[in-house]
Amino acid sequence: MSNKTYYITTPIYYPSGKLHIGNTYTTVFCDALRRYKDLRGYDTYYLTGMDEHGKKIETVAEEREMSPHDHVDEMAAETKALWDRLKISYDDFIRTTEKRHKTVVQKIFEKLLDQGDIYLGTYKGYYCMPCESFFTESQLGENNTCPDCGRETSQLEEESYFLKLSKYADRLLDFIEENPGFITPESRKNEVVSFLKQGLNDLSVSRTTFDWGIKVVSNPKHVVYVWIDALSNYLSALGYGTNDDALYQKYWHGDEVVHVVGKDILRFHAIYWPIMLMALDIPVNFKLHAHGFYMMKEGKMSKSKGGVIYPDTIINHYGLDELRYFLLRELPYGADGVFTPESFIERINFDLANDFGNLLNRTISMVNKYFEGTIEFDPNVTNDFDDSLESLIAETKDNYRESMETLKVSEAIRAVWKLISRTNKYIDETTPWILAKDENKKADLQNVMYHLVESLRHIGIMLTPILLDASHSLFNQLGIPESLQTWDSLQFGLLKETEVVKKPSPLFPRLDSDKEVDKLQSILRGEDKETQKPVDEDNLATIDDFNKLDMRIAKVVSAKYHPNADKLLVLQVDAGEAKPRQIVAGIAKHYSPESIEGKNVVVVVNLEPVKLRGEESNGMLLAGSNKKSLKLLTVEGLNPGDSVS
Repeated sequence: MSNKTYYITTPIYYPSGKLHIGNTYTTVFCDALRRYKDLRGYDTYYLTGMDEHGKKIETVAEEREMSPHDHVDEMAAETKALWDRLKISYDDFIRTTEKRHKTVVQKIFEKLLDQGDIYLGTYKGYYCMPCESFFTESQLGENNTCPDCGRETSQLEEESYFLKLSKYADRLLDFIEENPGFITPESRKNEVVSFLKQGLNDLSVSRTTFDWGIKVVSNPKHVVYVWIDALSNYLSALGYGTNDDALYQKYWHGDEVVHVVGKDILRFHAIYWPIMLMALDIPVNFKLHAHGFYMMKEGKMSKSKGGVIYPDTIINHYGLDELRYFLLRELPYGADGVFTPESFIERINFDLANDFGNLLNRTISMVNKYFEGTIEFDPNVTNDFDDSLESLIAETKDNYRESMETLKVSEAIRAVWKLISRTNKYIDETTPWILAKDENKKADLQNVMYHLVESLRHIGIMLTPILLDASHSLFNQLGIPESLQTWDSLQFGLLKETEVVKKPSPLFPRLDSDKEVDKLQSILRGEDKETQKPVDEDNLATIDDFNKLDMRIAKVVSAKYHPNADKLLVLQVDAGEAKPRQIVAGIAKHYSPESIEGKNVVVVVNLEPVKLRGEESNGMLLAGSNKKSLKLLTVEGLNPGDSVS
C-alpha cells in the first residue's frame, strides 16, 4: 500500500446548457482513475466544478429571461444531481462565483500586475464569444471563423490588461523538453510545442464590455478574463493564498497532480496555466492529459444540430455500469471515439452479458451443481491448463497497472477482458461436465472450479474502478470477504475457501439488439416519449398558484431588434391599458419585427420588471417550443386586455 498523494481534476464545466456524454466522459474517466488510486492506497483528492462567468453566460441567462446568478445556480444544482446519479466520487465542487474563489483570483491578478507580468493596453482583434477567446487574423479559419469551434468571430477593440506570455515562452519550451511526460498523449505535446515555436502574443486578460465576472480590484471597470479566472480554480479550491492552505500544501506540493481536459482546451492548460504558475513562482507540478471527443456518425456532437446523447437517458434505459463501461472502453487513447446505437448495444450484449456476466453465472451454477455451493483450495492438485491461466492472471495485473498509471484506461479494460476470455476458454479446455461424471476426478473438478472463482475474484478487483455495481455484486455472489477485495490481495491462491450464492443473479441481462438499436435511434431523433421530462409530482401548483397569474390578450403595436443583443426583440404591446407596455423577448431567431407586428399574443402582465441588456421588460410572452422551433401563442377573435384563464 502507498501513502502517496494524488490530486486529480476535471476542467470546470461551462453551464451554458445540459451536460452530454462528452462532459460525462471526462468526469467518469477521472472518477475511474481516482478509484484506482484509492485501490492502490493513495491519499486522493478529486476536484470538479463549474466555470460560471463570462459573456456567454450573461447572454444565455438573458435568453432565458433570468439573472446570470439564478441561471448558474440552477445549472450547478443540475450538474451535482447528475454526478450523484453517476456515483462520481469527487471531494469538492468549486464554483467560480464563490467568494473563496473570487478572493484568490483577485489576489493573483493584483500580484501579477504589481510585478509587471500584467500590464494595461488596448486590444484589437477577432473575438469568439462561445470560446471566450481572441485570435489574430492568421489564426482564423475561412471567413474569419474561430479555429477552435468554427463559429463566426467579430472584431473587437477595447482597453485591456495583458499577461506577458512572451516573457515565459522559452522557459515553458525548456520545461516541456525536460519533462517529456508533462503533456499526454504525445500528439498533443507536439501540437503545443509547434504553437509555442510560432511565437506567443501577450494574452488579453480583462474585459470592459460586460459585467458578469470578477472585478479587477485596482480598476473595477475591468472584469478578469474568464481563463485567468477559471484556471485559478485548481489552486483556489485547495485554499491557496488563504490562512487555511493545508490542502494546497498537501496536494499541490504532493506526489501527483493530474489535470484531465478535452483537446479543445489544450492550449489554455498547456500554455497559459503553466505560465501563470511560473509568474506566480508556484511549482508546475501537474501533468496534463488532453483526451479526444466522442463523435456521432455525422461528426462532433452538437446541441444545435441534434443527435446529442445525454447520460441520464442512458442510465434510465440501460444502467450506470453499462454507460461507464462503454465510455471508458470505446474512446481510444489519444484519439476520438464514435457513439453509435449499434456499438453501444454490442458492448452490452457481447462484452458485458456474454463474456463477463455469463462467466460468473456458469461458475456459480457449476459450483452449486457439483459441490453444493462450497469450494476449497488444494494446491497439490493441478492440470495442464492451470499454469497458463495463473500466468495470465499475474500478467494482467501488471498490464492493468501500467495502463492505469499512464492514463490508458481503455487499454486497462482490454487487458481485463483478455483474462475474461482466457477464463472462458479454460472452461472449454478442462471440460468440467465430463470430469463430473467420474467420481475419481472429484479433486480435479474442484481444482477447476477454484481456478474459475479465483480468476473472477481478480477480475472483480481490477474492475472495481470501472463497474461500480457489477464488481460489488460479483464479490457478494462469490462470497469473497472484504479482505480479499483489495489491490494487495491480487495474488493467486489467497482465497482458501468460499461459499457462493445458491442462485446467480445476472450482472447484465442480454438485450434484444434490433429493438434496442431502434430505441436508441429514436432517442437520438428526439422521438422517444419515454425520455421526455415527467411531471414533478413533488412540485405541483395549486389552482391558487395559477390564479395569481394575470394573463391577457395583447396586440403587438411595434417591434424592433434589441440594440445590444442579436437574439432579443423589444416589443410595445397593447394589453388594454392606458398606454402600451414594453416587453423584451428572446424570439429574434424565430420572428422578425415585421412578422410579429399586429399579432394578438398572450402575455403575463403581473411579473416584476427586469432589465435585459439595458432595456426594461414588463411582462412575458407565452410560447410553445421543441428542439426545432418556437411558436408564440396567438389568439384570434379577442381584443387587447381580454383575460386568459
